[in-house]
Amino acid sequence: MRSTRLLAVGLALVTVIAGCASGPSLEDAAAELQKDTQRLETDDVFKNPLNKLRILQRPDKDLPCGGENVKRVLRATADYQRGKEEDLDSHLDGAQRLMENTLSQILRYDMQYDISQVDAPEGRFIYGSKETGIVVNVYVSPEAPTWRLHAQTACLPR
Repeated sequence: MRSTRLLAVGLALVTVIAGCASGPSLEDAAAELQKDTQRLETDDVFKNPLNKLRILQRPDKDLPCGGENVKRVLRATADYQRGKEEDLDSHLDGAQRLMENTLSQILRYDMQYDISQVDAPEGRFIYGSKETGIVVNVYVSPEAPTWRLHAQTACLPR
């Protein structure tokens, strides 16, 4: 009797652990990336027509990425006008901070900061991720468009 209970408890524990370890589903990750697209389009910074937000690829199609797995991708660009008296380094710093704030506070990405890029005149890279398996990379460019965003889900089974 005691061994039967232990076996039942052990099986239940294994089932719970296996469910937690399975990771995000494509459905959850795709829905989150769709929400990110909507949040980006309705954010005060990017709904300003001067910033010229362009969604180049919406995350509404499954893209093959090996075997039976697929991913979803969001690609967008936007511009950040440089002030007449603003030097390039200040412009890139401001654009980088603005995008990092948007990604972390509005879109809720966990950011990875790379201090080796400080004052890089050729541009900056921004990296972030979410528990749903989504990763985002943004190139902050010295020329227009200032921001070149690429976000994608992990390769997941359908």
